[in-house]
Amino acid sequence: MTMNVIWGGLKKYRKLLFSISFLLWCCVSGVFAQPAQRQKTAVDQVNVFLGTSGDHGQLSPAASFPFSMMSICPQTYPSIHTGYEYAAKQYKGFVHTIMEGVGCQGSGGNILIKPFIHAASDQLIKTSQQAAPGFYQVGFSNGIKASFTVSEKSGMHFYQFPGNENGFLIDLSHTLSNGFVGEAHQTGDSSVSGWVEARTTCGAGKYRLYYFLSFNGAMKFVQDSEHKFLAYPVKPSQKVEIKIALSSVNEAYAKSNISTASFAGMRQQAVIAWEKELGHIKVIGDKERVKLFYSLLYRTMQSPFLISEADGKYKATNGSIQTSNRKRYNGWAIWDNYRTQLPLLSILDTARYQDITHSISDLYRFGKKSYATANEPSNTVRTEHAMVVLLDGMRKGYLVNFNAIKDSLIKEANALLVDKPDKALESCYDFWALAEMLQLNGDTAMAAGYYAKAKEYAVFWKKEFSDLGKKDVDQMGARGMYQGTVWQYRWFVPYDSKGLIDLAGGDKAFVDQLDYFFDHDLYNHANEPDLQVPSMYNASSEPWKSQRLMHAYAVDTVVQYYFNDNSKGIDPFVDRIYKNEPKSYIRTMDDDAGAMSSWFVLTACGITPACVGWPVYYLHVPLFPHIVFNKLKIAVVNFNDQHPYIAKVVLNGKELNRNYLLQEEITAGGTLVITASASPVRGYAKEKWVSELK
Repeated sequence: MTMNVIWGGLKKYRKLLFSISFLLWCCVSGVFAQPAQRQKTAVDQVNVFLGTSGDHGQLSPAASFPFSMMSICPQTYPSIHTGYEYAAKQYKGFVHTIMEGVGCQGSGGNILIKPFIHAASDQLIKTSQQAAPGFYQVGFSNGIKASFTVSEKSGMHFYQFPGNENGFLIDLSHTLSNGFVGEAHQTGDSSVSGWVEARTTCGAGKYRLYYFLSFNGAMKFVQDSEHKFLAYPVKPSQKVEIKIALSSVNEAYAKSNISTASFAGMRQQAVIAWEKELGHIKVIGDKERVKLFYSLLYRTMQSPFLISEADGKYKATNGSIQTSNRKRYNGWAIWDNYRTQLPLLSILDTARYQDITHSISDLYRFGKKSYATANEPSNTVRTEHAMVVLLDGMRKGYLVNFNAIKDSLIKEANALLVDKPDKALESCYDFWALAEMLQLNGDTAMAAGYYAKAKEYAVFWKKEFSDLGKKDVDQMGARGMYQGTVWQYRWFVPYDSKGLIDLAGGDKAFVDQLDYFFDHDLYNHANEPDLQVPSMYNASSEPWKSQRLMHAYAVDTVVQYYFNDNSKGIDPFVDRIYKNEPKSYIRTMDDDAGAMSSWFVLTACGITPACVGWPVYYLHVPLFPHIVFNKLKIAVVNFNDQHPYIAKVVLNGKELNRNYLLQEEITAGGTLVITASASPVRGYAKEKWVSELK
């Protein structure tokens, strides 16, 4: 029988064979085929109430849009860190800005609007609420029902009143932390417009926002007190719409940013935008863990804020108006999230991250301080280690005009302090980053000087961190350090793990010290100073210990004695850290503008940055058996929560004898197969990326 005869005989079965093959491919290579009923989308999985109760993340259920400066957030009574408490019943109104999960006494809270029926002093008592990405709705005991949505820089309120009698209190002086500076406004027949100015997070600088607010009918405005007034519909109605938009540039741009869409149209725009962003990663596995994953991925995309206008105009940090053909961002928490959120964004969306890189570079062109300038285009927190982020971007292929900012980088580096143990180590990291950028740009002589300054970390380390017999080594804030202990900061030499191992006394001593650190619960996942330490066994001869720890801190019950209020508790935290509920996280643990949620997202995908400044990610077993990370498909063989160790790694059919991936391997895509094991595989290769890449 010839092949032609065989093929001819099979021809009539081609469609059937193709269908079977396709179904098998779906099962083996992704399992993302749609079932008969509508499969839940990523947006459907998000719980926006995660971390919104007490001091457990400092998050809000605000109606928001990816990376938008506009977030419409409910404000409850009494005032707390984010302005919103999940368990609270009394509401003060609704504001239009918030920087999620940050420290001090909260951040944002501009332009408060409170609906009322009889008088502005009437209480609003919650009886129901629901929310999703881009949407928030609440019902009150007096019959008022309020709904909110956001699209780009524009937001919309929709109120239903039980009768025609209603009004609104508008407070232009409201902020979350008494940071009001000033405002100017004018009213029209149905509009209010102007600007508000407030202090940035922790009161370090100032930002000014221009706004345009319009009602769907003529209004009568009555002054209530300074910076506050009442608004009453001229023609009473049971339904009132308010549209509001923001701009960092001027009032005209704010007005032009008002959406012309209906409430339903704006909400659909938000859903589409969120689905696009969340869709960069697809996970399949335990249903509850999938919900947790997308709820945390959602948190990684709230900031930085898009500040440029459609025509490229934006306000720089020196107050000047600039024009660019690339989008510009502001609203930084770099000290908090440079280890996790920014590396995550660098993989998720290369076009957006190029704009973020340019925006960080802009800080060195137009004015940069460790916290904030007096002319910020939006609320913001802090920018330490921005030069590390720029180096990281350069190594990952993002464009940085180094020569345009070289002098500013040098000026910043020369002003860095080494007067406290933690400052010394942090400054040396920046010295190293500057040296690397100088070397990449051909300035070998100047680079040598900053390499020498970076290596001085060894002098500080020997003096402050080598002797672990001193009584203060486990005390928060000892020796003037910021939110950390000697034990927690001693590991902070990410750019020279070999040198750190030598200082510790060699590989065995290094491993023994790490063992002691974790066995005695000295690690603090409530804050960032030692966030990289669970992955540091990768630099030793026992990398499997990092694989176990990453899994444990992501999804297992752990013990934590340290908190984010500079305290070491008598009673420890004993629980899972990441939970999909209002009281998530450790007590006092801030999400810090996506820092902590990004840690979970990266860990869930089986990767963690080895050293920001190198395009390298350590590998461990993912938290899902199937993941698609943009173009990279990840599958786990022998997946089981009791199998936290890596036995084998195969990338695009080739076995890897190393415990890391490069950024280019992740973004190029293909198939990564990780075989998991219940016990350590001791022959698995230890870290060697530094010597390989250099």
